[in-house]
Amino acid sequence: MVQKTLDQKLAILSDAAKYDASCASSGSTRRDSRDGKGVGSNTGSGICHAYAPDGRCISLLKILMTNFCIYDCAYCINRVSSNVERARFSVDEVVRLTIDFYRRNYIEGLFLSSGIIRSPDKTMEDMVRIARKLREKENFRGYIHLKTIPDAAPDLIEEAGRLADRISINVELPTDAAVQEYAPEKSPSQIRQAMADVRLRRMAAKEQTHTGRAAKRFAPAGQSTQMIIGADGANDATILGQSTRLYGSYGLKRVYYSAFSPIPDASHKLPLIAPPLQREHRLYQADWLLRFYDFQLHEITDTARDGNLDLEIDPKLAWALAHRGVFPLDVNTAPREMLLRVPGFGVKTVNRILSTRRHRRLRYEDLMRLGASLKKARAFITAIGWTPRGLTDSDDLRRTFAPPPEQLCLL
Repeated sequence: MVQKTLDQKLAILSDAAKYDASCASSGSTRRDSRDGKGVGSNTGSGICHAYAPDGRCISLLKILMTNFCIYDCAYCINRVSSNVERARFSVDEVVRLTIDFYRRNYIEGLFLSSGIIRSPDKTMEDMVRIARKLREKENFRGYIHLKTIPDAAPDLIEEAGRLADRISINVELPTDAAVQEYAPEKSPSQIRQAMADVRLRRMAAKEQTHTGRAAKRFAPAGQSTQMIIGADGANDATILGQSTRLYGSYGLKRVYYSAFSPIPDASHKLPLIAPPLQREHRLYQADWLLRFYDFQLHEITDTARDGNLDLEIDPKLAWALAHRGVFPLDVNTAPREMLLRVPGFGVKTVNRILSTRRHRRLRYEDLMRLGASLKKARAFITAIGWTPRGLTDSDDLRRTFAPPPEQLCLL
C-alpha cells in the first residue's frame, strides 16, 4: 500500500469532517497568549469560519483523526461497508498540523472527531493524547472541541473534558427506534448515560471544593450534540420534541441538525421526506424560536402540516399567519412576549423598542433604525404614522412572503 502524504491525508479527512456539524465555540472561558506564555488564543465564539463577538472572522481546523470505522451505520459515508478512500492521522500529525496552522494564522482552534478504530477506548485514548500534547507540551491555549465516544471508558471522557473547551456526544437520530434500525451497533441508553455524566461533571466543576477552592475545569463551553435529520421517517415535530427534551435533560449548549443526503453507494434505502438543506434550515429557525423567543413546542408544531415545518416560509411567519387575530400589535404598548412574535423583529430589535419607548413614542420610520425588517413586520404592527389597514387579513398575504413559483423544465 502506498503511504499517503500529510497533505493527502488532510484533503481526505478535512473533507470527511464536513458531515460533523456540532463545532461551535461560544461560551468558553477566555484565554490568550499575549502574556508571552503558550501558543494560541480562544476568542469565545466560532464555527470553522465564523465571526467572533468583536467582529473578527475566526476559524477552526476541523478534521477527523481517521475515517476508518468498525461500525456500519446506514446513514454514514464512513461506515465500514462504504467504498470511500481511507486515511488516518497519527497523534503527532494532528498536533503538528494544529500548531503549524495556528502559527500561519490560519486557525485559532481545533475541532476533532473520528471514526471508530479498533475500539471506542482506543479511539478516545488517541484523541485525548492529541489534546493533552497540545495543552501540556505545546502549551496551546486555543479552542479545542472533541467529539467524544459514548462507549468509551468514563475516565477517558472525563480527561477529554478537562482538556477541551467543549465536548459533544452525538445522539445520532431523532428516536431510539431509528438508532436501533440504522445504527444497531450503537446504544441509545449508553449515549444518554454518557451525556448525563458530562452534565454532572460540568455541574461539579462549577462548585467549590471542601477547601474553598474552585474545582478543576471541565468543558467550560459546555456540551453539544448532533442529530441526523432526514435519514429516518421522523417528522419535524418529533425532531423538535426530542431536541426540547435534550436541552432540558442534559443542559446542552446546542443541538445541531445535520441534513442527510443520499449516499451514492448506499446499500440501504433510507426515506427522504423533504429537501435536506431546506428542512435543516427551518429546523434551526424553529429551534431558535424555542430557545430565545419564548415559543412553546406546541405553538410551532400546531402549524406544521403532517408534523413537518413549512418549507416556503419561516416558522415564526407561519405562526403569525395562523394567528392573525392577535395582530396588528401596537409597538408602543405591546408586551415583550408579543413583540417577539412579530415577523421581522429579532430579540435585539425588541429590546431596543422597549428601551426607546420609555422615553418617547415610536414612529414607523424609527423601527427601521432600530433594526426591524419592515418588509415582514409592516403587516403585523401599528405605529405612529403607520397602520396596515386590511393588509393583515389579506387573502394573499402569504403569497407576498413565499418564494415565487418556478417553471419546471424537462431535460
